[in-house]
Amino acid sequence: MISFKEFSNLHHAITLLGMSGIGKTVLSTKLRESENWFHYSADYRIGTRYLSEHIIDNVKFKIMQMKDQFVAELLMSDSIYINHNISTDNLKPVSTFLGMYGDAKKGGLDKQTFLNRQELYRQAELSSMNDIRHFIQKSWNIYRCTNFINDASGSLCEIISLKDPKDKILHELIDQTLILHIKADKKSEKKLVERAHASPKPLFYNPNFIGPILDSMPNDGRGISPISFARDRFPSLLTYRTPKYDRIGKNFGFTIYGKDLFHCENKGHTIPDEANFLKNVYQILQVEVEKSKQASIKLDRYVQNCLQRRASREGHY
Repeated sequence: MISFKEFSNLHHAITLLGMSGIGKTVLSTKLRESENWFHYSADYRIGTRYLSEHIIDNVKFKIMQMKDQFVAELLMSDSIYINHNISTDNLKPVSTFLGMYGDAKKGGLDKQTFLNRQELYRQAELSSMNDIRHFIQKSWNIYRCTNFINDASGSLCEIISLKDPKDKILHELIDQTLILHIKADKKSEKKLVERAHASPKPLFYNPNFIGPILDSMPNDGRGISPISFARDRFPSLLTYRTPKYDRIGKNFGFTIYGKDLFHCENKGHTIPDEANFLKNVYQILQVEVEKSKQASIKLDRYVQNCLQRRASREGHY
């Protein structure tokens, strides 16, 4: 296995995989503070590139439903301009467009609209992951960022077909990045559930998960509280996704517990900076390589990818 110094000097590209709320964005934002790391936010790309028009159209639709003639005439004559203000730190327009199933009087979406938006999000997420190779190149060509962090959506495990050995997204991520599954221990899982209960938010659901649940629900969502519906889904969603995360981490990447990743020497549990992040990742790689030949093969493949990336940037191999 390569030394930590050699590992630190690689031109890294890492995909963070894990449940929404596990800390992927917080960690990516911390790494972004270093000039060496490019933060690729899947949800930012989804909102600003693939769902942008849908988001803005939905805002216009809501405004027109207010039946304010003054505002309506300004919109129809293109006298005012409406746009979202999505940033990596403000992804609310994406989640508000995705919405929650339930009674329209309580802010919910009817079943068909909800499912249509779920599909739009799925297609957008697929497209955002297909852009990884391009953005790794772009991060270097424009910004000279040596390293790349893919802040993937919590639903990444839902758009990958683990039964398909030729799944395009999975192979693209393996070819371009080190997949790092941030696993929640029991204590962290409890916190995730508590947070989702206190402040539920719109999420993407695999059709196989949400379909049977919606079958018994009214088409118009009447009488269904969107908040309660989303809140009640989260514990079973966590149970549904965990085996998928585990399988991806075991077969195609590496798994690290959040408590081991979010740790700095002499500081306890906190958000690691670049040096501590790489050190924590290296330590888990060491452990896995010592236990498994498969892990050694996965690491060697990643190292070779990093070396090739550096060579192509330097103009030689």
